[in-house]
Amino acid sequence: MLDILFYVFSAITLIAAVLMVLTPNAVNGAMCMIVAFIGTAALFVLLEAYFLAVIQVVVYAGAVMVLFLFIIMLLDVDKGEGGATEYKDKLTIGASAIGFLLLVMLVFSAFSGAHLPEPGLTAVTENPEVFNGGVPFTTSSKSFGYSLFTKYMLPFQVAGFLLLAAMIGVIVVSKKHDIAED
Repeated sequence: MLDILFYVFSAITLIAAVLMVLTPNAVNGAMCMIVAFIGTAALFVLLEAYFLAVIQVVVYAGAVMVLFLFIIMLLDVDKGEGGATEYKDKLTIGASAIGFLLLVMLVFSAFSGAHLPEPGLTAVTENPEVFNGGVPFTTSSKSFGYSLFTKYMLPFQVAGFLLLAAMIGVIVVSKKHDIAED
């Protein structure tokens, strides 16, 4: 039964992601992204990572997508078809070629047999003090928070700075520029 649910939710996630990329309407693309996020949350539930599933729905499908939709409506993307279509066409072809090459490399590396070594799992003990004074790995939010703010503190901070840079970029793009006509 879990295998069937995995294939169903994987198919929903992949179809929504492909539709998100292929749809010409920005609002429809954002709605497809919400479906992909919810499908990913369902996959987290199948992995019994309930905390990550809830965070996926609340943070990404909720807050981030509301922000994306607000930006799409603020910038009025659909009405902004300007004159530089030749440049956009060349950029689209180049980005499509790079994406296709990355997909080919991914498929080749997945089936070549040269995989990264799997990390060893640490046994969970009944007494947390036995685990080097830390918290043993479990599916609880305490274990997740402990590993996030100790072992993965640098990637967490880098992600925060990237989100800050994206927010500043959104503010700069959304400002109205008064261009004096000749």
